[in-house]
Amino acid sequence: MTKRAVLQLDGLTCPSCMTKIQSAVSKHPGVEKAQVLFNASKVKVDFDDSQTTADELAEVITKLGYTVEHIKVKAEA
Repeated sequence: MTKRAVLQLDGLTCPSCMTKIQSAVSKHPGVEKAQVLFNASKVKVDFDDSQTTADELAEVITKLGYTVEHIKVKAEA
């Protein structure tokens, strides 16, 4: 089932941060779509929950050196 995760980050300081996060998350297995919102410091990800979890996506971002403050997950309509 496709779900959407919204991950609130500590803060993005440069556009290259946004590109690095979007690239890494997009390549993760099960990710259908990833969008980084620079000004809001959020990452929106549509993913297949049979292949990955929101916590695994947060770990991908954390390994890049960014802090994930909050994760919200909802089922897609």
